[in-house]
Formats: sequence, C-alpha cells, structure tokens
Amino acid sequence: MEITVKTAEKLRLTAEEFEMIQQKLGRTPNFTELCAFSGMWSEHCSYKNSIKWLKTLPREGGKMLVKAGEENAGLMDIGEGYGVVFKIESHNHPSALEPFQGAATGVGGINRDIFTMGARPIASLNSLRFGMLEDARTQHLLAGVVHGIGHYGNCFGVPTVGGEVYFESCYHTNPLVNAMSVGIVKQGETVSATSEGVGNPVFFVGSATGKDGIGGASFASAEITAESAEELPAVQVGDPFQEKKLLEACLEVIQTGAVVGMQDMGAAGIICSTAEMSAKGGSGMRIDLDKVPTRQPNMQAWELLLSESQERMLMVVEKGKEHLVLDVFEKWDLPCSEIGEVTNDGLLKFYMHGKLEAELPAVELVLGGGAPVYERAYKKPAYLERINAFSPDTLNTPEDLQSVAASLIALPNIAGKRWVYQQYDSMVGTGNMSTNAPSDAAVVLAKPTQKALALTTDCNSRYVHSDPYVGAMIAVAEAARNIVCSGGEPLGVTNCLNFGNPYDPEVYYQFVQAIQGMGDACRAFNTPVTGGNVSFYNQSPDGPVYPTPTIGMVGVLDDPQQHMTLNFKSSGDIIYLLGKVTDSLGSSEYLHKVAGVDMSPAPYFNLEEEVLFQRALLHLVRNKVIRSAHDISEGGLIVTLLESAFPGNKGFSVSDTGSNVRKDAFWFGEGQGRAVVSVASGDARAMEDYLHQQGVPFMAIGTVTDGNIEVDGETWNRIQYWKNLYETSISNTLTGAGASEAMLDVK
Repeated sequence: MEITVKTAEKLRLTAEEFEMIQQKLGRTPNFTELCAFSGMWSEHCSYKNSIKWLKTLPREGGKMLVKAGEENAGLMDIGEGYGVVFKIESHNHPSALEPFQGAATGVGGINRDIFTMGARPIASLNSLRFGMLEDARTQHLLAGVVHGIGHYGNCFGVPTVGGEVYFESCYHTNPLVNAMSVGIVKQGETVSATSEGVGNPVFFVGSATGKDGIGGASFASAEITAESAEELPAVQVGDPFQEKKLLEACLEVIQTGAVVGMQDMGAAGIICSTAEMSAKGGSGMRIDLDKVPTRQPNMQAWELLLSESQERMLMVVEKGKEHLVLDVFEKWDLPCSEIGEVTNDGLLKFYMHGKLEAELPAVELVLGGGAPVYERAYKKPAYLERINAFSPDTLNTPEDLQSVAASLIALPNIAGKRWVYQQYDSMVGTGNMSTNAPSDAAVVLAKPTQKALALTTDCNSRYVHSDPYVGAMIAVAEAARNIVCSGGEPLGVTNCLNFGNPYDPEVYYQFVQAIQGMGDACRAFNTPVTGGNVSFYNQSPDGPVYPTPTIGMVGVLDDPQQHMTLNFKSSGDIIYLLGKVTDSLGSSEYLHKVAGVDMSPAPYFNLEEEVLFQRALLHLVRNKVIRSAHDISEGGLIVTLLESAFPGNKGFSVSDTGSNVRKDAFWFGEGQGRAVVSVASGDARAMEDYLHQQGVPFMAIGTVTDGNIEVDGETWNRIQYWKNLYETSISNTLTGAGASEAMLDVK
C-alpha cells in the first residue's frame, strides 16, 4: 500500500504533520506506523493546540505529591499518611452517538485512571450538558447517558455522590459528558505509569481486545456532523463487572511488589500506553501483538494498536516475579499475557507472528516529546459587543415576584434532579455523608483516615460565554464556595475544558481567556491544577457549544464533624445574606429564561472580595457559629432560600431591608461571593462582630418559619407547593412531552 499525504489526511493528520513524521523517521511510514501517529498526535492525546496555555496554569505547590500531568491523575496529601487521587475527563463525542455506552465507558475510563495509580476509588461525580429538555433528541440522550452512568457505577460499586446537569440549546447536537473519580491511596504505595529495567517483561492484563473503539482518539478530535454515525465503531463497549475484578486484581498485584509500572489503555489503546510509559522511563519496548488476547479473529496490527476496548491495563513487571502476577490474575479469572519486554533503545517495535509491523521512537509520539505544539490565532468574538451593550434599564421590574419565582424554581437548570440521581447508587461503600444531610458539596469519609473529603463539579457556561475570563474565575470560585459551605478547605483542582474548534479564532479566544481566568482564580485560592482533560471540537454545523471549563475540586475536612449542611434547622433562627449586594442581573436564569434576554454580561464578581468572603465563611462554618450555609448561584437569593427550606419542610419570612437595588436584582440576580446562612438568635451577635472585623458585608433578612413563606410582607404559598414544583418539574416535562418507553423504563 502506497502511503501518501492523502492517506495521512484520511487519518486526520495534516500534510505538514505527514512531512514531520517522515523527517522524524527518516523514511515514509507504513500504514500501521501512520495509524500510530494519527492516534498519538490527535488533539485528544497530544494536546497540540492547548498545551502552550495549559502550562500557564498553577501546576505545583499546595499539597501536591506529584506534578500536574506526571501521572494518570492528580495526587495530593490529605494527612495521616494518605493521599487523594482525582481526575475529571470528557466522553462527549461517544455519548453523542451512543449515549449509554459513551457515558458508561467514560465512567469506566476515569475510574481506571484512579486505580492504575494504586488508589481505591471511593466516589464518582459528573457534569452533564444537553439541549432543551422538551426536545426528543435531548430526552433520548439524557435517558441513555444517565442510564449508562448509573449502570456502570452501580455495577462497579463506587457511589455517584454529586454532579450537575444543564440544558441549553447549544448542546443539542453535541452533549457534554464529563466524569470525575476520586480515590484514596496510602503514601508510598502508588504506582507510576512508567517503563524501566531492560529485560523486564511487559504484561497485558484485563479484558480481551476487540474492534470497538478503534480510532476513538481521532474521532474525539473532530466535529460532529451528519456523517458521524458512520463512526459508531469508535465508541467503546464497557463491562463494569470485568472492571470490578480488574480493580481488585490490580490493587492486589501491587502488594506483591512485582509491579514496576502500570497504565490503563484508554485513548489510543496499546500504542498510547506503550509510548507514554516508554517515553517517561527513557526506554523502549519489543511487543508481540499476536500474544495480545483478542475476542475477534484476524485482527490486524493497526487494529490491535488503536483499539480502545475497555477494562485493560499495560503492566511492566520485575523480571523473575512473573509468577506472582500470573497467580493474581488467574485468581480473578482475568486474561493476563506476557506480550513483550523492556528495551533500552527508546524504540517501540511491534511484531506479528515474528514479522516487524512497526518501529517507532517512543518519545516522538508523545506530549512533551515529538508531538507537535501549535499556537493558534485568536480574536475577540463579535458577539461580545452585543453582550456588553445590554442595559438593565431596558427591563421593567416585575410586579408579581411570586410568579417569577414559580417560573424559576421549575426551570430545568434549577429544578431538582431527582429523576437523574435516583438512578445512581450513592450509598455503596457507606462513606457518603451527604445522602441524608445535604450540603453544597458532596462529603464522603476518607477511609481509613479520620478525615472526610468535600467534592464538587462546577461551571456555569453561560457566564463563560458572556465573559470567558471572568466566567472561568467564577467556576473556580463557585467550586471553592461549595467546598467551604460544606465545611471543607479547598485543596486542588482538576479541569475538563470543553470548547469548540480550536482553528476558529473566536473559539480559541474563549479558550485562552478561560485558561487565564482559571489560573488567576486557582492562584488566589491556592488550589493548584493537578491535571485534567481538554476536549475541543465540541460543535456541530450550527456552531460551537458554550465554552465549558468544568472544574472538579476536592477539599478536606480534618474532622467529619465539621460537615455543614445547607438546610434551615429551627423556626426562629435568623437568616442572613452574606456578601455584597449589587444590581447585577447579568447572565441570570431570570434574565435569560424568564425575561428572554439572550445576551447579557457575566454576573458581578470580584476575586479579592470572594477570597475574603470565603475565608470568613469557613471560619463561621468550622466554629459552628452558624447552623446552615448555602451559596447563591442559579436563580439568585430566592432559589437559595427555597432550597434551604426544602429538606426540613421549613419556611421563611424575609424582606429586602434597604439594599437600594432593583427588586429583581435583589431576589433573582446571580452576583457572586454570596451565601445564605441561618444562625441561632444567641449566636447572631458573635457572627456580626466577626464579619465586621473581617470587612465582609452582611444583612439580616428574616427568620426561619415552620413552613409559611412571606416575602416583603406578602404571603406566598407554603413550602410544600414550592417543593412540589421543584421536585416534579423535570419528570413532568419528560412524561408530558411523550418520552419514549425506554426513557420511562430507566426512570
């Protein structure tokens, strides 16, 4: 077969990249070698259009135990000789084509990143984006994705403890499915994704290899079009029970001391794990592909290299200890084959039945080695002029605040997500502290330590669309705020950066600005970025999705008793609004969905004020000065009050006590750096004195009641009316819009 530029272009390599490959090899590659470069130089594996800016993020410091990007996931010190391992990644394109398997294998892949480092996963989270809920395609995707996440996580035995779901028209064709996993490992018992020791055997362990997922990394590095369905084989197929066995086998085999290095076979399959482990260890490998266990006959060399079949690991074992590894995997009834050995020449040599099929220098394939690095042009998007032209003076203040609140509480972005989370097992492992004690972040016990972890995923992509720099800062700040409101001290960040086509200068502007905003906020909160994922090409012929830099954040509670919940506790407790009150209406759900204003600025945000506010709030939480804490986000103050009242069926009597801002901005605006707290009357003076000392604005706005609701002197419906609206809105929309039988089955 003659290899030409056209061959390379069909594999999503450019003419320039084909020339680079020829120069690096000193010859024209054969088809198998070109396929290897196609996978490894895809955006998904090489970050060729993003690494320049990713390097500007704060990637060291704090309590980090490994540098960002050095291992499969981030690792941070939580004390008592243990570390927390965590990471978030996308599975957007596969989920758009086959939502069940796309989401399920996203969960499986991110959990493998955790236990391949020697950590036991203890919690999963997710961040999901779909088109408008009333649309039939959205209902199909929602049902499949939620079912896939629930099926894999429930069978695998790790609780899904938190997440977020948003519905916006820009995600109609290209949904976003971001999965996060968190694990615990004893310091000194981690395993590195490296290859070293000449002559050490290389083992393939886990499920047999098939043709599912071939070209998945390249598929994820292209836009979704009408022809994308033809690439369905690029979607992997998962088996959570097999992964559960793989988890236990890997953790057991680590204890034998036989493992030199280990990496999961995720994107780009065998070629990725062999290349990255070899490049990191400064070594090479000789691999006999015919020794790889397969579940389909007559697989070609390039298929074996690029298959992304799930539940597989590559393991380098200390020579002479092979029997220890074989014994463990035989016990767990898992395929385990010695497929090669470590060499010292830096070359990857792949053989089939004794014939050399490919010979590639490992370092030339990988990020940080020979993979290309590009600096793309960017320019300020034209639509920002329309956003900045918005004036609230063109909007009349509504007379009937209760009807606006009723519309808000039922919006899909705000309404309760019971239909979603009831499909997830949140209790397995008995570590979830938030099931019956809701808080802004999920709180889980960090067994076997005496500590707990606060976990969250956050991003309001409309804010980022309105101002990429400020919106990304807000994503970090809200994640930290959720951690603090729950009693945790923010520790570190993992990110999942979902954007459109990087070759579009306006999209790339969004990316650059978001990275800069994220970096500034992470430095302010001392939450280094431990790693993550970049997902470009999230767009359809209709245009890109909102820029969505999802933040996964982990915080630490030194004592689980520091856990703070969001719900009002007792009638008569005083309700306070903490933080600065402004006229900000920008990008609010009220403005966008109720008033019908599509283009408006990001909400009010001041980073210095936010840091000061959160520091003071954490003091109040940890010293039990307050009885509840709930941050103000989508829907503004009135939604925060209602959500604080729901768990205990409480009510509230509140009023705008002279804030001198618009009524709709006061009740429905989403200005940042604020929270609602409730305080026993005997503790109110101490709290006020402390906040005065710290320079944090506050106002007493009312009291907790037994279920009655009164706003600005007007009696509203009792709490049960609002709770019913909140909890039934999504399920009513699905069933009322004629949802498919398949959707109702998974409900």
